[in-house]
Amino acid sequence: MRPFAEENADRPTSRRERLRAELEQEALAAARRLIATQGVEALSLSAVAREVGVTPPALYRYFEGKAGLTLALYEAITRDFVSAVAEAAGAIEAEDFAGRLYAATRAVLEWSVANPGEFDLLMGAGYARLVAAGRPVDQVLIRELGGLFGQTFAELWRRGILAYPSEGELEPHLRSQVTAYGKLMQHDYPPGVAMVMITCWRQIYGLLCMAVYGHMASSFDDYLPLFENMMDDLLALCGVPRKR
Repeated sequence: MRPFAEENADRPTSRRERLRAELEQEALAAARRLIATQGVEALSLSAVAREVGVTPPALYRYFEGKAGLTLALYEAITRDFVSAVAEAAGAIEAEDFAGRLYAATRAVLEWSVANPGEFDLLMGAGYARLVAAGRPVDQVLIRELGGLFGQTFAELWRRGILAYPSEGELEPHLRSQVTAYGKLMQHDYPPGVAMVMITCWRQIYGLLCMAVYGHMASSFDDYLPLFENMMDDLLALCGVPRKR
């Protein structure tokens, strides 16, 4: 018996299904334009409905309200974001671990600076304002982006290159947190490896916020030197010092 998805791949779509898919894509594109040009505060079912020429109730059936629209948009932007990062990493040969990590992180920085509205939704203040209470949508980003970086970290761990703390060295509550974080990325490595990853990310995230929101721009009008310095430190932490 063939899998359900494979069975349905041969089934022709109806006109109603095609129209629904087209409307969903148009609505997501309109929502993305809104947050890119006006910020996440502009995102609403009524605003998106006006952009695509339908009534808000029509969109409500597809997205289950503003929370549903926000989640669908979050997932769509995450896919595009991770695709850009994966393309950058994929351009580097597989055995060049430092090069792949550098290229992927540089792509994260460049995408974030080029897409401040989308960054705000995925990782900024807009995330907290727009997502319905209790909806753990950040799992999408952790799974997709973290999983992408996790491929290299898993290889460093398997080859004995990566130094990481043992479970006993981690405070119990922190150990449970990084264990959950590691599971979301769907890689089978010890909690200490996930701890190294989140140690890197908390530095990367701080620099991203500085660059996207222009924090301390009076002194750091160009964030690339800080980025380069940070990457030297992080790659050394990962056991793959950067080659100049």
